Amino acid sequence: MEIKQQISGMPQIVIQVITAPGKFFAEMARTGGFLPPLVFMIAMGVVTGILQAVLGLMGLSGGMAAGMMAVILAPIVIGIFGFIGAAVLFIIWKIMGSGESYETAYRCMAYTAAIIPITVLLQQIPYLGNIAGLAWMTWLLVLASTRVHGVAAKKAWVGFGAIAVILGLTTISLEIAGRKMVKSMQNWEQENQVKMDKLEKLEKMNPEEAGKALGEFLKSFDKSNEEK
Repeated sequence: MEIKQQISGMPQIVIQVITAPGKFFAEMARTGGFLPPLVFMIAMGVVTGILQAVLGLMGLSGGMAAGMMAVILAPIVIGIFGFIGAAVLFIIWKIMGSGESYETAYRCMAYTAAIIPITVLLQQIPYLGNIAGLAWMTWLLVLASTRVHGVAAKKAWVGFGAIAVILGLTTISLEIAGRKMVKSMQNWEQENQVKMDKLEKLEKMNPEEAGKALGEFLKSFDKSNEEK
């Protein structure tokens, strides 16, 4: 019954975190066990996985196979790494002067997961999508810092802002590298498709025509290798 109540209350939590995060963190229970926030994070992982699967079916996010795999992996990854992420945040907040427990840090971490499904959609916007999602998460962590952990706003913005800048630069670099790799693979596939088409045509030619065409094909193949 308790789990059912938690699940039925999740939409309201999501709405509060998105529309009134400052009020949500100010009123958030700081204790009460790890199960409620864990269930919430896993639920957000399921929603995220379904969204990625839909985007994959539409050809927008890694293809259909990757999308279907996300339905299984996203809840597991979010559930497991939530504890690790909370430990990192717990240390950061301790350095900033917080006197709250690890459980409280975990709860703050878990409920910020409310925005993850939306950030998955934002990621479809090249470069700006990832930055927008990172900025949104940073804002939530600053609010959690001030409303839950009693950290001064300036200190929270300096600390989490610096982390956001580093992560942002890393994310952009990885996205640029990833897009270049995808483009290179597409060009390679197109080049090889052209060569395969030429080989298929050889089968329909007489010996003289085939020999001449094969010589031209080998020349183009050697030239392509020299350019690489």
